[in-house]
Amino acid sequence: MNLLFANDRRGEYPPSLYADQNTPLPPFPPLRGEARADVVVVGAGYTGLSAAIHLARAGRRVIVLDAQRVGFGASGRNGGQLGSGQRLDVEDLERLAGKDAARRLWDMAEAAKALTRAHAEAAGVTVHPGVAHAARSAAEVAHARQNAERLARDYGYDRVQPLSRTEMQALVKSLLYMGGDIDRGAGHLDPLALALGMARLASAAGATIHELSHVHAIRHARKAGETTIVQTGTGRVICDHVIFAANGYLGHMELGIASRVMPLNNYIVATEPLGDRAETILAENVAVHDTRFVVNYWRLSDDRRLIFGGGETVSYRFPEDIAGKVRRPLEQVYPQLKGVTITHAWGGTLAITMNRMPLFARPAPNCLSASGFSGHGVALSNLAGKLMAEAVQGQSEGFDTMAALPSRQFPGGAALRWPLLVAGMGWYSLRDRLGV
Repeated sequence: MNLLFANDRRGEYPPSLYADQNTPLPPFPPLRGEARADVVVVGAGYTGLSAAIHLARAGRRVIVLDAQRVGFGASGRNGGQLGSGQRLDVEDLERLAGKDAARRLWDMAEAAKALTRAHAEAAGVTVHPGVAHAARSAAEVAHARQNAERLARDYGYDRVQPLSRTEMQALVKSLLYMGGDIDRGAGHLDPLALALGMARLASAAGATIHELSHVHAIRHARKAGETTIVQTGTGRVICDHVIFAANGYLGHMELGIASRVMPLNNYIVATEPLGDRAETILAENVAVHDTRFVVNYWRLSDDRRLIFGGGETVSYRFPEDIAGKVRRPLEQVYPQLKGVTITHAWGGTLAITMNRMPLFARPAPNCLSASGFSGHGVALSNLAGKLMAEAVQGQSEGFDTMAALPSRQFPGGAALRWPLLVAGMGWYSLRDRLGV
């Protein structure tokens, strides 16, 4: 199944609140005939557009190819949370890579946040401060406090404030949580507005963008001096370098990546404008996510709608009733919104890895890839594009730091990863329901 076309109409954004509230860019023409480029970027989400911005500003000839439209994938339909750090907390990072590497990875993630804010500012997109982390158990509350103390003591980051049960419930207006923390250095934004703004920045810098240009074959260079040929249905590009920036939509274009990166669908709804009722949902204009394995996450839009993500399926097909799927966890968190009108409901495809750290790889000579952001990609994907742009120009230290992280295949590789994940998701979903 090709996830590029399995759940969405060709050339159309999903029926999201973001698509309704953002004016689309004039279409970029499909690739036709033969073209020449220094670098071809496959995918026009945050990763690909960030790479294109940095390469074009450095004077490289860049062609960006997307099978759908700019920001069509996870970049334009996610929860809009700009989180701090890596997907793993620093204690887990230290176990995975050692203390020195963990500090480098933390600093890189802070640079990712700053880069994303810079892209947002240049694109005229507002970043609202604050992301709360809502814990369901006393053990998770204690861990949140320890993590905040470790960040302040060892990493010089004092923006995370632990919250007691009373403080968390006063902030998020839900009795479901035992406490947690709030990160004042994180934030939230309109994700499609950012993607569209980055496409404008890339185009203004000199990058050429082609929409409706599905890459279905690549003949990689195999030795120095050879060129790579990137083939679409209506044309081809001869280039010196290729950047894979398709994340969950890469499919089986590169099997070595497919065995380590798993596409996964997630679902979001937006309610009617809540007006004064918004004050019964959040005391401040912050974003929130909780500690469930199948995480719930939410925030208020600028017109005071609740944007709420949650629910899970064991199929790559979106459910017929996305609103019904997400309504259940929404009303568990906020029973005071029982029966609230849902005006928008949409799904999207992200990608996860076994260790929840992004996979940076060199699938072939003169080919770079970054994917598997595991639900923590708004900032890190922006950084990934920059790091790949730097690596193309011979400055690969940042890329190599990420690529050096251990990365395991999913059991069964590309062929069996999905049925085994279904079994695992069923187990963890049961644990979520039992509150374990």
